[in-house]
Amino acid sequence: MLLKGKFAVISGAAGVRGIGFATARTFVEQGARVAILDLDADGARRAAAELGPDHLGIGCNVTNKADCERAVAQVISAFGRIDILINNAGITQAIKVWDIDEANWDRIQDVNLKGVLFLSQAVMPHMRAAKSGSIACMSSVSAQRGGGILGGAHYSAAKAGVLGLAKAMARELGGDGVRVNCVTPGLIQTDINAGKISDEKRTEILAGIPLNRLGVPQDVANVFLFLASDLSAYLTGNTIDVNGGMLIH
Repeated sequence: MLLKGKFAVISGAAGVRGIGFATARTFVEQGARVAILDLDADGARRAAAELGPDHLGIGCNVTNKADCERAVAQVISAFGRIDILINNAGITQAIKVWDIDEANWDRIQDVNLKGVLFLSQAVMPHMRAAKSGSIACMSSVSAQRGGGILGGAHYSAAKAGVLGLAKAMARELGGDGVRVNCVTPGLIQTDINAGKISDEKRTEILAGIPLNRLGVPQDVANVFLFLASDLSAYLTGNTIDVNGGMLIH
């Protein structure tokens, strides 16, 4: 098993049909113990219970630094250490750039970008002390192509910020044996976009994807598994596309 004896924290993983939970389930199958962090505390506990009795579900608002520190302290108390952090929590909003107001901007930036910083900062001291760790951050193809299917310009900006933040963290944490990488999914079928894409639009989207299908959460979970495991031991500061060829560059 690729993650036997490892302890992982995954944010935004309460939704059982989402990328975060697919990642949690995959990690457990590979031998890890997992802590699910989510704004929906009850949902986090239910999701963890589905994984089995050895796993944790903890409520956490990633936009609040103190809350991140509290949640991480709970994980350390239960597990003793954290080997893997998956910064998966995120939100989107389909809105045109001329309609973005300050509240829209702040909400999208706070969850998608500031949340990555705060949760990573809470975990860093433990990984640095252990001289080992893997942090993987969720970005998006929208950061690379200047807009996605369902996200606005503020979402693209936040996800582009994640790419820069992760590269900077990789550079600064490398000396402590901590690796930091990013995943940039294309259009993945989750509850977030369920029912929001018409058949006509779906056909149009598929015409631009060489593999001729939309992604599923497991496609992304498999890449997070690779980045969390020793298979990627010499990778840091990297961005891995998971988009079926939607963007080839």
